[in-house]
Amino acid sequence: MSTLALLLLFYLVQLQLDVLAMPSSSDYDFRYMKSVYNAIDLPLKEEYDYIIVGGGTAGCSLAATLSAKYSVLVLERGNVPTAYPQVLSANGALSNLIQEDDGKTPAQRFRSEDGVANARGRILGGSSMINIGVYSRAEDEFYRDSGIPWDKDLVLKAYQWVEETIVFQYNLSVWQSIAKQALLEAGVVPDNGFNLNHIVGTKATGSIFDEKGRRHGAVELLNRGELKNLKVAVEATVKRIIFSNNLTSKDSSLTAIGVIYTDSKGRTHHAFVRNKGEVILSAGAIGSPQLLLLSGVGPVPQLSSLQIPVVHQNPYVGKFMADNPRNDVNIVSPFTLDPSVGQVVGITSEFNYIETLSYSLPFSFPMPFGLFPNTVSPLNFSLANIAVAIQGPLSSGSLRLASSSEVRVSPIVRFNYFDNPIDLARCVKGVRKVGDVLKTKALEPFKTTDLQGRKSFKFLGPSLPNNQSDDSAMERFCRESVTTFWHYHGGCLVGKVVDADLRVMGINGLRVVDGSIFNRSPGTNPQATVMMLGR
Repeated sequence: MSTLALLLLFYLVQLQLDVLAMPSSSDYDFRYMKSVYNAIDLPLKEEYDYIIVGGGTAGCSLAATLSAKYSVLVLERGNVPTAYPQVLSANGALSNLIQEDDGKTPAQRFRSEDGVANARGRILGGSSMINIGVYSRAEDEFYRDSGIPWDKDLVLKAYQWVEETIVFQYNLSVWQSIAKQALLEAGVVPDNGFNLNHIVGTKATGSIFDEKGRRHGAVELLNRGELKNLKVAVEATVKRIIFSNNLTSKDSSLTAIGVIYTDSKGRTHHAFVRNKGEVILSAGAIGSPQLLLLSGVGPVPQLSSLQIPVVHQNPYVGKFMADNPRNDVNIVSPFTLDPSVGQVVGITSEFNYIETLSYSLPFSFPMPFGLFPNTVSPLNFSLANIAVAIQGPLSSGSLRLASSSEVRVSPIVRFNYFDNPIDLARCVKGVRKVGDVLKTKALEPFKTTDLQGRKSFKFLGPSLPNNQSDDSAMERFCRESVTTFWHYHGGCLVGKVVDADLRVMGINGLRVVDGSIFNRSPGTNPQATVMMLGR
């Protein structure tokens, strides 16, 4: 049984307890709610300067920025954070990613053709409301290779604008402190202290959880906007983009002039942009290419096979989809650990990064899957997780529609993990580094002694191969235990689908502003860079 399945078993129970311990609404800045409407309360036809499809990690910072001078409509298919109390606390962080998807949960679950379970945000604030909170700026190579002419001063100011609103420095938990020491002992050096930059070594990183475990996602960036110019519609599902070819233009006669969306009662709404306005897709690496395809923008063979009228052909829509593969181990702790989200990051010179978590089950129950036969778990049964991923995977896949008309149906995605042998070699090096971490003195207290007096770790789920010098065994471990860090990107790459100014090539009045434009992951977690991009 996979680690994800085991976590699902635990956290479905934990979730019920977490909800009872949620912070009160007075702990959050909900001023943005003045601009939030349920789509059923909006007119069936309206006009704005800008329409943003997706009120997520990029969409919220983008909307706040544009609202300073323009009227802005944000269309978000999910609901507001208060509708899902567990998203507001670190206690419910992992349960957001693995709870059963009933079509209304804050995370829409999907399984790639690689067989790996994944999730994406379906809530105002997007995936910043369901992740584990790690905030880290992009690595230098990302800016150099992205195809975007970044202004370094504006990049820094945009990061700072985000950070002064929703980013915090954590006091490290017991497990995170131990993990940091283990990483340093294993040679992931230097000690970079508290640092928001993606640099080689071990660091305490920023978090969108505050010192009391309260989440402050991208949604709170809306508070920095001009709320009187901003209208945010929730439970608004955009079906397709409206185009016109009757407007004169030097570049193209094809122009995006609005969108069609439905509300929770199934009524159809039309939202249009005023003269020189724009439609901006910020629906994420899954949603943005999906919406382009549903609107007739993409590869002709795919569109024709689904009987979707071709509005503008582009063979690269939905291509170059990539995900940072993750491999991990879960150590059964012989003593109680306080739950902790991502606080410490180890970044190697071998294109790997290591993050750690801890979580516990505050009750007794029969131990599953023969871990300790005929026993029950102690109170506060704790697990310490060590996960490694490769940054900037070279392997990529594609996305295609599963439905020609229904945007609520997740498209079919394949990431082709480790298809490029360089990725597999990097995974082997990363897993070996985890092996080094397990050999450190810092983790000795996590070993237990068996009846023969031998000390070893107890693992829940897969453990590393016994012979870690065996390349074949390590490669097999990488392939068989691969899962996701939820850092997928691509589908609307710069230079392929959008130009350097993020305009969809060949179409006026249409841009894409989210992680689908990235040709590589920006670092340990893309949310900082995505929020910066929107700003």
